[in-house]
Amino acid sequence: MTYQAIAALMFSTMMLLLLTGQRVFGVIGFVGAASALLLWGDGGVEMPFTAAIQLMNWYPLLTLPLFIFMGYMLSESGIAGELYEMFHVWMGSLKGGLAVGTIGLMVVISAMNGLSVAGMAIGATIALPELLRRGYDKTMVTGVIQAGSSLGILVPPSVVLVLYGMIARQPVSQLWLAGAIPGLILAGLFVLYIVVRCHFQPHLGPALPAEERNLSLAEKLRLLRAGILPLLIFFFMTGLFLMGVTSLVESSAVGALAATLAALAKRRLNGKVMEATLHKTLGISCMFMWIILAALCFGAVFDGLGAVRAIEGLFLDRIGMSPWQILVMMQLSYILLGMFLDDTAMLVIVAPLYVPLVISLGFDPIWYGVLYTITVQIAYMTPPFGYNLFLMRAMAPPEISLGDIYRSVWPFVGIMLVGLALITAFPQLALWLPQLYRGY
Repeated sequence: MTYQAIAALMFSTMMLLLLTGQRVFGVIGFVGAASALLLWGDGGVEMPFTAAIQLMNWYPLLTLPLFIFMGYMLSESGIAGELYEMFHVWMGSLKGGLAVGTIGLMVVISAMNGLSVAGMAIGATIALPELLRRGYDKTMVTGVIQAGSSLGILVPPSVVLVLYGMIARQPVSQLWLAGAIPGLILAGLFVLYIVVRCHFQPHLGPALPAEERNLSLAEKLRLLRAGILPLLIFFFMTGLFLMGVTSLVESSAVGALAATLAALAKRRLNGKVMEATLHKTLGISCMFMWIILAALCFGAVFDGLGAVRAIEGLFLDRIGMSPWQILVMMQLSYILLGMFLDDTAMLVIVAPLYVPLVISLGFDPIWYGVLYTITVQIAYMTPPFGYNLFLMRAMAPPEISLGDIYRSVWPFVGIMLVGLALITAFPQLALWLPQLYRGY
C-alpha cells in the first residue's frame, strides 16, 4: 500500500470506530498505536510512550485544570446568579430585554470561564426558568441560551484556543486577542436579532411589568456591584497576562485563586461547593488529557507517513483546487465532524493535518484559529447530532421538546454563518488586536 492509502485507511477506520459509540480517546489512541505497530513493528511501541512523555512535559497544559476550576467555582458559588439579576433589572424594560440580558450574562461568563458547557449549565438552570416564567417564547429562548453559551469557546480565556495554540504552536495571547472582537461581533448580532424580532413580535419577549423594573437609581447601582467581581477576575487573569506581568500558567493560577477568594468573600465557599468544583474539574481535565495523549500518538504516525504533504499535493496539483476552495472544504468538514464529536476531539484529530496545510497555503494560522472556533460553534448547534442540542435536551425542563430545540437554533446558525463570512472576508476583524498588541 502507498503511504497515501495507509493514511486514508487510518482516517476512515477511526471515523468508522467512532460511529460505534466507543470513547473518543480510545478510538484515536487504538488506531494510532495499532498503525505504528503494523507499520514499524516492535519499534512502533515507542510512539505511544513518546507521546505520553511529550504530554507530561507540556508545561502549558497546567492551564487547563486551572481555567476549568475557575469557571466551575464561579458557577457553583452562585456568582453567576447575581450577574443575571443585574441584567434582569437593567434590561427588563426593553422588549426581549431579558433575552438580551441573557446574552450579556453569557458574554461575562465566557470571559470568566472559557468553556461552553459551563455557560450552557448556567443558562439552563438560571436564565431559562426565569424567561419561561415571564412568558418568553420557549423556542426563541432555547436558541438564545445555546447561541450565547457557544461564545465560551471564542471569547478569551477560551480553553479551545489554548488547545489550538498548543497543537498549532501559536502564541495563546495572540489567539485570545484574535477571538475577542469576533466574539463581541457575534454577541452583537445575536442582540440585534432579538431586539428586531421582539419589536415586530412583542409576544415573543414581553417587557417586565413596571412595578418590577421601576427600582430607585440607588438600588440599580447596588445591583451593578454584581459585575465588579467578574471584571476584577478578568482583569487580574487576562490583563496581567497580556501586559506581560504573568505567564499563561501563572495567569490561570491567578484566575483560579481569584475565583476562590470571590466565593470566600461572598461567604459561599464551603465543603459542598469545593467538592462539586473539584469533582467536575477532575473529570473534564482527565478527558482533555486522554484525548490529547491519543491525538499526539495518532498525529505522530500521520507525520511519519507524510500525510500532510500528500494531501497538499492531492488538492493543489491533482485536483487543482484553489487555496480558498481548500479552506472552505476544511470548514465544511468541521461541520460534518461536529455532528459526532466535541470541539476538543475535532481539534486534536484534524489540527495536526490542517494547520500545516493552512500555513503552506499562505493563510495566517492565528486567523484560521478563529475561523475554526466559529465553525465549531456552528457545528455544535447543527441538527441532527449537534453537541449543544443534546446538552440542552438534558438540562431543559420537560415542556421543551427535542423538536423545540431543533427549531430554536436555525436563526442563530444563520447569524453565525454571517459572522463567519465577515471574519473570512475581512481578516483584520480578527487580526487587528493581535497586530496592535505586537506594536505594528
